[in-house]
Amino acid sequence: MNKTILVTGLVLGILAVILGAFGAHGLKKALGPEEISTFETGVKYQMYHALFLILLSTITLASEGTKRVVFYLILIGVVLFSFSIYLLATNTLTSFDFRKIGIVTPIGGTLLILGWGYLLFSVLMKK
Repeated sequence: MNKTILVTGLVLGILAVILGAFGAHGLKKALGPEEISTFETGVKYQMYHALFLILLSTITLASEGTKRVVFYLILIGVVLFSFSIYLLATNTLTSFDFRKIGIVTPIGGTLLILGWGYLLFSVLMKK
């Protein structure tokens, strides 16, 4: 499981760098400052959680079961949170109105919080 967590964190990190560069350079002329800022928020949270997963893969205080739960909470949270933000920020570039699926953003954020909280609880309960 540690290798899966590590590889996922590394892939999310690589994607965050690529998307960050795309947002800064490729979208600069297509989107306004507010949309660019929103896009950057998605990139930041994706990178934060990529680093979190890399760290999670090395933690010895958490059981494999805890790591598995935290991994899935964070992975699904990042996909729902960051990727919905990317779509919402670039909404004006497509014919589909992504605001219709905007409810997934707070669901993703909640999963991210639950991932952090579950790990905290697990570490605090460890003897």
